[in-house]
Amino acid sequence: MKILLTGTEGFIGSIMAPYFTKRGHQVSGLDTGFFKEIDLYPRETIHTIYKDTREVTPDDLRGYDAVVQLAELSNDPIGQLKPDITFKINHEGTVQLAKMTKEAGVPRFIHSSSCSVYGKNVGGDVKDETSEPIPLTAYAECKVLVEQEVSKMADDTFSPTFLRNATVYGPSPRMRFDLVLNNLSGLAWTKKEINLTSDGSPWRPLIHVEDVCEAFACVLEAPRDVVHNQIFNVGKTEENYQIREVAEIVSETFPGCKLTIGNSDGDDRSYKVNFDKIRQAIPTFECKKTLRDGAEDLRKIFEQIDLTEELFTHRNFTRLKQLNHLITSNQIDDEFYWV
Repeated sequence: MKILLTGTEGFIGSIMAPYFTKRGHQVSGLDTGFFKEIDLYPRETIHTIYKDTREVTPDDLRGYDAVVQLAELSNDPIGQLKPDITFKINHEGTVQLAKMTKEAGVPRFIHSSSCSVYGKNVGGDVKDETSEPIPLTAYAECKVLVEQEVSKMADDTFSPTFLRNATVYGPSPRMRFDLVLNNLSGLAWTKKEINLTSDGSPWRPLIHVEDVCEAFACVLEAPRDVVHNQIFNVGKTEENYQIREVAEIVSETFPGCKLTIGNSDGDDRSYKVNFDKIRQAIPTFECKKTLRDGAEDLRKIFEQIDLTEELFTHRNFTRLKQLNHLITSNQIDDEFYWV
């Protein structure tokens, strides 16, 4: 397939682009370039157009077989800091991109959604695709709105699919140390100590970045009628963990790491998720990595590159830090367009 992958300069995209290429697809990238300052380690590059997704036209998209949309503001803290911009980029921008995709005659559109739409468990239930979303943040609310609005565009010529990823972890050249396993692993390596400020009781489903890439590839390669206008949770049901379990696994993986657990901090975001639907619909998809595998992958990478505290805390690897830097240095304006 000829695929346009947005967000190729990001945490997932920098792994997904070469992953698709190795499967025989022709991949072009599109990215605004907010996080291209440095790499954690060398990466494979592809042809990338540097352009804001809000400025994409049908002419940019004609001739592709699929558009895969990863390029959004990527976590809850950014959404809470600037919810208006989050809605303009993650909601309005993605809906507009889907409209441009359809107008250009591109038959497939894959949106990277999130299990964060489930927000919190009610009565200890396990969420699946039929569960009512309870988005607690601007980031999660935008994911729900995109699913609702783009699904209405589906017809015989335009086939969207929405993939609700579990919380992602694992090594990437465009690393994110603001993701829970990656952050705790970085602390374990550089500080030899993890101090949870909360009691670590909230639940999260987690998934390795390589398994996310596998899921997207399997959906792209699946028959249209299997994935047409469908929502799939992406992960493995056995990979639901409480945050303190994540911290314990990290402390066991990194020798000499001390772990302390605090008191509850009132974070309402807690959810367990069922992932049976994607396995039943697409039997070729299977998560190959466990959380413990991911922690070990990170430990090996940190050892290979001799990760320093300076590199671990570099602003490029924490989304909120880097965007604040671009704002305060007047490189992007209040609407997050390049100056």
